[in-house]
Amino acid sequence: MPNLLNQHLAAVDLGSNSFRMLIGRAQDSAAGVQVYAIDSLREPVRLAAGLDDKKYLSEAAQQIALQTLQRFGERLRQFHPDRVRAVATNTVRVAKNAPQFLQRAQAALGFPIEVIAGREEARLVYIGAAHSVSVVQGKRLVVDIGGGSTEFIIGQGYEPGMMESLYIGCVSMSQRFFPGNQVDETTMRAAEIAARKEIQIIAADFKRNGWNHAVGSSGTARALADMIGSSGFNPPDQPGDITLQGLRELRRTFVRAGNLNKLRMEGLKPDRVPVAAGGLAIMLGVFEELGIQQMEVTDAALRLGVLYDLLGREQSQDMREITALQFTQRYGADAQQAQRVTDLALRLYAQLRPNATEADQRLLRWAAQLHEIGLSISHSAYHKHSAYIAANADMPGFSRGEQAALAQLVLTHTGKLKKLSATDLENIDLDAVLALRLAVILARNRTAVDIDGLHLRYQPAGVKLSGLRPPLDIVAPEPWLKGNPLTEYSLRQEAAEWTRLNWNVALQSPS
Repeated sequence: MPNLLNQHLAAVDLGSNSFRMLIGRAQDSAAGVQVYAIDSLREPVRLAAGLDDKKYLSEAAQQIALQTLQRFGERLRQFHPDRVRAVATNTVRVAKNAPQFLQRAQAALGFPIEVIAGREEARLVYIGAAHSVSVVQGKRLVVDIGGGSTEFIIGQGYEPGMMESLYIGCVSMSQRFFPGNQVDETTMRAAEIAARKEIQIIAADFKRNGWNHAVGSSGTARALADMIGSSGFNPPDQPGDITLQGLRELRRTFVRAGNLNKLRMEGLKPDRVPVAAGGLAIMLGVFEELGIQQMEVTDAALRLGVLYDLLGREQSQDMREITALQFTQRYGADAQQAQRVTDLALRLYAQLRPNATEADQRLLRWAAQLHEIGLSISHSAYHKHSAYIAANADMPGFSRGEQAALAQLVLTHTGKLKKLSATDLENIDLDAVLALRLAVILARNRTAVDIDGLHLRYQPAGVKLSGLRPPLDIVAPEPWLKGNPLTEYSLRQEAAEWTRLNWNVALQSPS
C-alpha cells in the first residue's frame, strides 16, 4: 500500500437516505495526522424508499443509485484503489437482492463496495464525529440518525466504547407514519412512541454508562439544527445546536402546518421535506428516552470516520489486526499455537502463491490466528464453532464480506473438503485453504516445527491441467517422514482428500 500522507483520499457512503462522497487530504500536524476536506458530493438517493414489503430493492431505486455512483465514479477516475473506500449501510444490509445490486453498483463506481454491520457503522461514525468537534473532558455520546438505522455510541477521546445500532431511520419512519408528508398530532405521537419503544431497549445501559457531552452527526441532525436555529426556537441560555425545547417547538410547527409540502421554513431544504417528520420523531425519542437537554451537531460522520480508518490501516493501526488479537484473548485461544500455525501457513502459502497480494496474506493470517477460537465452545467440531463466531460476531474493522471470507477459510481448515460447494470452489482461495490445513497438520504437536526440508511443488507447466489446479507434490525427506509417522499418515490423508476433490495432490520424497 502506498503512503497515504499528503495524498488525496476518498470515502463513499451509500446511505439509506443519501449517497455521499468526501475527498480529503491527510497531513501531519502537531496534534497528529489530520484529514482536511477538499471536496464533497451529496445526492438524496433515498435508497430505503425502494425497499418493498419483502425487502427487495426495486429496479427504479437501483437505477437512481447506479446513476449517482456513475457520477461519483467520474470524480474518482484517477484515484488509486488503495486511496478509495466505499461502504454501504442499512438498506444494503437488509435487501435480499443486495448481491445483485452490489455487482452493478461496483461496476458503476469503479471500486469495491463493502457492506458494513451496524456496530461497525457506529464505530466509524464515532471516529468521524470525534475528529470534528472540540475536545471535551469525560465521555461523549454520539447519535447518528440515518435513513434506515440510527447509531448510538459512547466513547472517550477518539476511542468508541459502547455501540448500538437500531433499525429506525428517517426514511423508514417517514414512510410508515407520514405518507404524502402529512403530519398531525396523532401520527406524530405514534411515531414518537414507536421510536421510544426501540430506544428503550438500550436506554438503561447507556444512561448507566453516562456521558458528559452529546453530539448529533448526520444530515438529519444538521437539518433539525438549521430549522430550530433559524426559527429562534432554542432558549437563550442553552446555546446548543439542538435543544429539547427547540425540538418541541419544531414539533408544534410541523403539526400546525399539517402538510410539510406547505411549510415554508428557513433551514428546511426541499430534499429534506420527505424525511423531516420521521427524523424529528426519532430525535424527540432520543432526547426523551436518554434525558438529553441539548446537543452539539457536526456535519462529519461516517465518511470522515472511513477516511481516518483508512489512514489507520496504512499506519499499522489496522482495527482488524486489533480485533483478531482481541478475539484470541476473548475466546481463550492458545496464542503460541495460533502464532505457530500462522507462521507455517504463510511460509507454505508463499510457495504456492509467490505473487499473492497483501490482502490475500492478511486474510490467511487472520484465519490462522482465529482457527481455534471455537474450542471455547466445544472440542467436537470446533472448526464449525470457530467459523460461526467469525461469521456472526461483531468484529470491529471488518466488513461483512471480509467476515464471510474469513469464516469460510476457518471452516475449511480441517475436516472433509466435501463441505465446499461448486460456488465455493470458484470463489475461495484454494491455495490458502491448503496452506492452512497443512500448517494445522504440521503443528499438531503444539511445539516448534522444523519444515526446512518440506516444500510444495507444482508439476511443470507442460503437465496437462485436468482438475482444479495443476498436479501438486508435497515433498518431504524420507528420513523426516519416517521420524514423524503420524505426520506422514496425516499428510497422505490430506493428499487423498484433495484428490477426491479433483486436485491431484501427492506426498513425495526427493528422488
